[in-house]
Amino acid sequence: MPDRLSALDASFLYLEQPTTPMHVGAVAIFRPPRSGLDYEDLLHLVEQRIILVPRYRQKVRHVPAALARPVWVDDPEFDLTFHVRRSALPKPGSERSLNALVARLMSRPLDHTRPLWEMYLVEGLARGRLAVLTKTHQALVDGISAIDIAQVILDVSPTPREDYSEPWTPRREPSRVRLVADAVAEAWTRPGEVVDNVRSAAGDAAATASKVVDVLGQVATVVRTAMRRAPGSPLNVAISTQRRFAVARTHLEDYRRVRAVQGCAVNDVVLAVVAGAMRTWLLSRGEPVTNSSTVRALVPLSVRSEADTDVSAGAMAGTLGNRVSSFLVDLPVGEPNAVVRLHQIAHQMQVHTSSGRSVGAETLVALGGFAPPTLHALGARAASGLSKRVFNLVVTNVPGPQVSLYAAGARMLEMFPVVPLAKGQALAIGLTSYDGGVYYGFNADRDAMGDVDMLAGMITESLDELVGSLS
Repeated sequence: MPDRLSALDASFLYLEQPTTPMHVGAVAIFRPPRSGLDYEDLLHLVEQRIILVPRYRQKVRHVPAALARPVWVDDPEFDLTFHVRRSALPKPGSERSLNALVARLMSRPLDHTRPLWEMYLVEGLARGRLAVLTKTHQALVDGISAIDIAQVILDVSPTPREDYSEPWTPRREPSRVRLVADAVAEAWTRPGEVVDNVRSAAGDAAATASKVVDVLGQVATVVRTAMRRAPGSPLNVAISTQRRFAVARTHLEDYRRVRAVQGCAVNDVVLAVVAGAMRTWLLSRGEPVTNSSTVRALVPLSVRSEADTDVSAGAMAGTLGNRVSSFLVDLPVGEPNAVVRLHQIAHQMQVHTSSGRSVGAETLVALGGFAPPTLHALGARAASGLSKRVFNLVVTNVPGPQVSLYAAGARMLEMFPVVPLAKGQALAIGLTSYDGGVYYGFNADRDAMGDVDMLAGMITESLDELVGSLS
């Protein structure tokens, strides 16, 4: 039987437009070992580990006349050097230059005639550091195998794991006749699906978006919130094909201190920090901010049912993609007091998570690997299925391991997610905790968010305000 894309994965191919490429990214900063880390080293490492993610050597083949969803097939012309690329920053290798490069690379859609991923080794950063940027289409992170290439190249020790490489021979690519024959055979058992496939491939955006929401299931758990339109915001505009990227760095211990004193969750503190930064940003723009002003955030979180409590970490990792729910949280940007903002958010999140289905940081870290790019992608899927009338921005928060990780002996210092923008959304915020730090990545529309660097700087100010309230 053909390895056919799921309805959800196919939807991300159909929904992709020039202004909304459907890939998720991550920017990892490394300190190379004394022996160095160059392009050939990275290429060799990926060549050794790619067997762990077989989908990364497969491409998408569409079925003639859209009689069925596309299929995954081995790429007989797979060229690793096409996907693993090399770039360099001009001296002095500033962070501003790196962010500009990330924005340009993330603005470009992936080549759909090849496996849907890219990786860039970026050399020339200040202080002898280098960066690795990954781009992965959301159709590739399929919610079943749910593993990203950035995950498998990392080790918990400077000494790499065993060599997994082995000879690879691509399976023969199916002919057009075979694709049609398989589609016809499946049509006998699911005739209604043929109509759905043709409508989706023909660009029936309403039907496709509906399919995304249906497959994701209950996207928002609070129906009353979803029924109300999101507040008017400069964040909801027609977006361009170009992006801006900015980052912010904070310390995990600060969030833990606030959590301990205020009796809330770390994620509540994160959202309160974002709320404070958004308040300052709106005021800096001269936007009207009253006591009742809010910014509605779509907050994807991993969840599990009671029946999952005895599932092993490995088994749970394999099904994690089907266990992401999205909560709509009204960030109280009109509230001037940072502590009151925090408690208002904590109350909302308590209502959402009172069912006991939310997964804590310890559970996610125990999944046996570093998967933030994967989890940010799963969160971004929810945003793609909702209208800009429902929320103003996406905030994905993925906990990572609190130990150092390495790639070919190079120590990873920081990891910044790049969450894709949905239609009509000018900003997406992703953050990842790792080895004592909390790292924010701001992916923004170039035209609408010329001041995204200022917003990133306001994150640290907002956290300082909360920490200052403890004394």
